[in-house]
Amino acid sequence: MKFYREVELKHGRVAMLASLGFLVGEQFHPLFGGDVDVPSYIAFQETPLQTFWPVVALLISVFEVFSVFSFNSPFGGERWSIRSDYENGNLGFDPLGLRPSDPVEFKDLATKELNNGRLAMFGIAGMVGQELATGEKLF
Repeated sequence: MKFYREVELKHGRVAMLASLGFLVGEQFHPLFGGDVDVPSYIAFQETPLQTFWPVVALLISVFEVFSVFSFNSPFGGERWSIRSDYENGNLGFDPLGLRPSDPVEFKDLATKELNNGRLAMFGIAGMVGQELATGEKLF
């Protein structure tokens, strides 16, 4: 069950960033003269961002490789299981000190993050679906 919670948390975080980027990117685009006037789902094809995506993939792969260390060994153990001492979503990176020290407050904040991530997953799917159906920008 810990594995699925970790997966849901990661996808929720990505969806929250994607939703924000989708909305802001259509209204404010400082790159390429700001004249990118196409729906978000095809904007990267209309600009020279194709050379940018391999760099993004490399950066993401670095974080994903380090997340492998949170798994139990697949040899002789349960597949797709996370160590019992691993705390879901804790990347060990909190430079602003936003993580609450009180366990009750942390559980409340983690539940809010999970629920917002779930909503963002549906939200970004709806935004992409709307642009695909209409062929126009959201706003």
